[in-house]
Amino acid sequence: MSFATLITGKKCMTASVDHILVALAALATPRMKKYYLAQGVHEPVYGAPTGAMKPIARPINGNQPIAEALYATGVFDAMYLAGMICDVESMTPADFRRWMDQAYCAFIAEAVVAVSLAETAFAQPLAAEFMASPTEAIAAGGWSCYEWLLGARPDHEFIPATIQALLDVVPGIIASQPRAVQSAMQRVVVAVGVSYRPLHEAALHTATQLQAILPKPVNQSPATAIERAVVAGRIGFKRRHVRC
Repeated sequence: MSFATLITGKKCMTASVDHILVALAALATPRMKKYYLAQGVHEPVYGAPTGAMKPIARPINGNQPIAEALYATGVFDAMYLAGMICDVESMTPADFRRWMDQAYCAFIAEAVVAVSLAETAFAQPLAAEFMASPTEAIAAGGWSCYEWLLGARPDHEFIPATIQALLDVVPGIIASQPRAVQSAMQRVVVAVGVSYRPLHEAALHTATQLQAILPKPVNQSPATAIERAVVAGRIGFKRRHVRC
């Protein structure tokens, strides 16, 4: 019997989730598990590559009960798969608050919850709520959601004053923020500079300010990232899809 038959046939949801967990565990590699652990994920985690999850996700895409059951397992790989398949149109702000509360590290908050939230009609106000949280993972998730939004939504969906306010606040508070929030803030500045044409110059100005505030980045500074996008002709870039 195929995996697709097992999870879409007349089986109870618990049995389906059990089969999915077995399938995820079979994909695990030591290298990916090591990578996830380095991102703040903790046990239980198998180490399934996210790209390899797509054949599992395809037949259950949009199945919200299974997505909820997978997320509730606390197994990182299952939580990530839940974000891939969840039916965002049926989820409410309360659902996303619950998921964010259960995101025990910034990697889950950003790569699972924020990505899914970015596909909803209420993403901007809820992201703003999360950004104000004193909890590192939740705040990072809120900022990360704005990064995804700016990189995918048309410019006209944003109020310029709102985006300018984000640019204005970052230099004054970023040094006092936890590491994950600092990283997410920097990515938002880059997202404005690359994907939101109305405030490209303002974002570059903010990015330049950050060079004097933050320690030398491991890879490249926000200003360098924006400047390289200019050279590559990528200003105004928008993704077709937010989730995998």
